[in-house]
Amino acid sequence: MSVSHESDLLVIGGGAAGLFCASVAGARGLSVTVLERNDRVGMKILISGGGRCNFTNLGAGPKNYLSGNPNFCKSALARYKPADFIALVNKHGIAFHEKKLGQQFCDESSKQIVDLLLAECASSKVKIDCGIPIENVHKSEGGFEIQTARGLYRAKSLVIATGALSFPKLGSTDFAYRIARQFGIPITKTVPGLVPLTFSDPELRMMCDLSGLSLPVKISSGANFFLDDLLFTHRGLSGPAALQISSFIKIGESIEIDLLPGLNAAEWLAERHQDRTQLATVLASKLPARLAKAWVERLKIIAPLGQIGIRRLREIGMELNHWKISPNGTEGYPKAEVTVGGIDTGAISSKTMESRTVESLYFIGEALDVTGHLGGYNFQWAWASGFAAGSAVKL
Repeated sequence: MSVSHESDLLVIGGGAAGLFCASVAGARGLSVTVLERNDRVGMKILISGGGRCNFTNLGAGPKNYLSGNPNFCKSALARYKPADFIALVNKHGIAFHEKKLGQQFCDESSKQIVDLLLAECASSKVKIDCGIPIENVHKSEGGFEIQTARGLYRAKSLVIATGALSFPKLGSTDFAYRIARQFGIPITKTVPGLVPLTFSDPELRMMCDLSGLSLPVKISSGANFFLDDLLFTHRGLSGPAALQISSFIKIGESIEIDLLPGLNAAEWLAERHQDRTQLATVLASKLPARLAKAWVERLKIIAPLGQIGIRRLREIGMELNHWKISPNGTEGYPKAEVTVGGIDTGAISSKTMESRTVESLYFIGEALDVTGHLGGYNFQWAWASGFAAGSAVKL
């Protein structure tokens, strides 16, 4: 097969991490080619943040990431910070705003971030070839040979930036894991992360009745907790709070939800133990009316507070602050925003993202066992890990 292209660096995967890595390496003078199996790059970027791309978070730091080695992400995050990418956004004249909790969103469209990356690649003379599935990867004496239906690509160094298993409808596959296995690089257990939770009866019946209702809660599993909005769905629970905690739990384990964060519901109800008002009416002063009604129906209580008894009122309040339920599963990779687990970071240099056993082979982004919280953290990992590899690839 004839050689289609030769370059210093070949990046497989035209997502956030891959494009950014390519632009960084190209700016250093390397000849760089990006191969993307989809017909266009940045598919996951385009749908992110409700179409406005939550491209970073001002507070991004090691504490916001899950990994078998919590220290692995420190070096890359310290060398490429949120302020660095924000400076790039400003350079391209993209208007943005902070939604909440340090989350940075484009004012207009996620496409602006894709255009930014393409512009950076163009200025670095990066070649981008789309619609090219990879048939096999071979390590040669001079680097790597990548066989495709359109010919053979050769490069001195290879970066794998194909993401992981989340959102398969956008073209994600296990390609990075297959390459890792091919070269004897270990992979940790993978599960869907930042994903809606599913439940069985009797909890599911109430959740279905409340489908579409959202409210702020505190949700926790063990020592991990988040204060954010919870959304009831016809399958269970979603919204930022459920997505956040999903990355930390094992199916079958219980989670705890405080439906009235900041309020001691037991004392609040006990103080009203002589009230003649119906319990549903009282709860509706603090909770959405639909939830208050469903909660009382669940308890099968139709009496006013004064007839319930102070001890029972305290029990009801305690459960409102400590509602314990056990998901029976998740909506899986099709609805997961990320994959928890991945290529074992013990086999990868935290400074360069290079394999410790295969010279000039790099892994970046979601393929690695580094998973960010919801809120721009995974994009920041894409930028930071892409910058680390792009800066380290040998000339």
